[in-house]
Amino acid sequence: MPAPPASPSGQDAASPATGERRSTAFLLVYGLAYAGGVIAYMPLLSLFLPIKVEEIAGDARLGLFTACIVAGSIASSASNILFGWLSDRSVARGGGRRRWVTGGMVALALSYAFVAAAASPLAIILAIIFFQTAVNAALAPLIAIMADEVPDAQKGTVGGLLSLGYPTAALLSASLVGADFLTEPMRLAIVMAAILACLAPLLAIPARRVADETPRPAIHAMLRRDLMIAWAARILVQIAGAVLSLYLLYYFESFFDTPPPRIAAWVGHLFTLAYLVPVPAAILIGRLSDRIDRRKPFLFAAAAVAALGLVGMAIANDWMQGAVAFGLYAVGSATFLALHSAFAMQLLPDPQHRGRDLGLLNLTNTLPSLLGPLLTWLLATPRDFGAAMLALAALALCGGVTILAVRGRR
Repeated sequence: MPAPPASPSGQDAASPATGERRSTAFLLVYGLAYAGGVIAYMPLLSLFLPIKVEEIAGDARLGLFTACIVAGSIASSASNILFGWLSDRSVARGGGRRRWVTGGMVALALSYAFVAAAASPLAIILAIIFFQTAVNAALAPLIAIMADEVPDAQKGTVGGLLSLGYPTAALLSASLVGADFLTEPMRLAIVMAAILACLAPLLAIPARRVADETPRPAIHAMLRRDLMIAWAARILVQIAGAVLSLYLLYYFESFFDTPPPRIAAWVGHLFTLAYLVPVPAAILIGRLSDRIDRRKPFLFAAAAVAALGLVGMAIANDWMQGAVAFGLYAVGSATFLALHSAFAMQLLPDPQHRGRDLGLLNLTNTLPSLLGPLLTWLLATPRDFGAAMLALAALALCGGVTILAVRGRR
């Protein structure tokens, strides 16, 4: 059945469709759009910001960087819930979510300009607050589109496709950092162009929601309880992800006596390789979990692999051991997070509040960005991350155990 045309009140408006499967082309277009969402934040937070903070603060970089991340995480948490709720209201009134994604991208372009212009500790903290607000104005409705428009029977496959976002963003990051002739504003402009290229195909497709079915009260209560369990499990695993995505450059600096920009380029290539390797496994496991309708065993196994990689990083004696261990962590973490996205969307108790509930679920991404830097500040030094890595390994394994307590889905 062809997709319904866009409503005059908004290109994203749509009435629920039947539960037929979506085309492979649409699933790929959504995966590309999600990659654009990852590109929106990963290059800046993982590589550009650490370099800029080091230029501003020098030896005091850990303190200023932590302040940027904590302030930005608070802004991210609040704005994701807000814009998810606003997109819910837009859908209920006959509008849609795609307009919010578009508005978020406009604000994101402005925030990049503020980041590039920042030259003092206060200025960079304020710029990151604005950036986090803008990026979540686009990401909150973008994630809700998956819940609205992808049937449950295909969410595992799409979850696997989401894992493509990280290597894509990492490859772009490494390429830009390694290009010495590019200025910071030029790098950010290229990032913005890549985001637009990734998101434009999805924004051009009118929405077609899958059929909504409000669960019975007893099932509604079980799903809400299960969603909280899944929420807690993801937080425990994501704390490690928050630390490594932000502090990996500093971790490898403990093994090198090389200028930070050169290490940043090398770390960017490591990000690319480490996040590219898990993609086939994540897609295969996602499809397999769709076919057998079981996700919990795969989630537990993935968390255990991530924890093993973190132990390896803690005991590494040189950069090669650290890189191999990080690769093992990345395989487990990327598979867990991709599959968890599909699993959690099946636990949403109310179709009318998907954007809001996914905003609350997004706290599993932002709260770790508060807890992780604080844990790193307490346990790590610029030359020793061992204790911090062991603590993260324990938390990741606890996350894998926690997900087994979900009862409403397998």
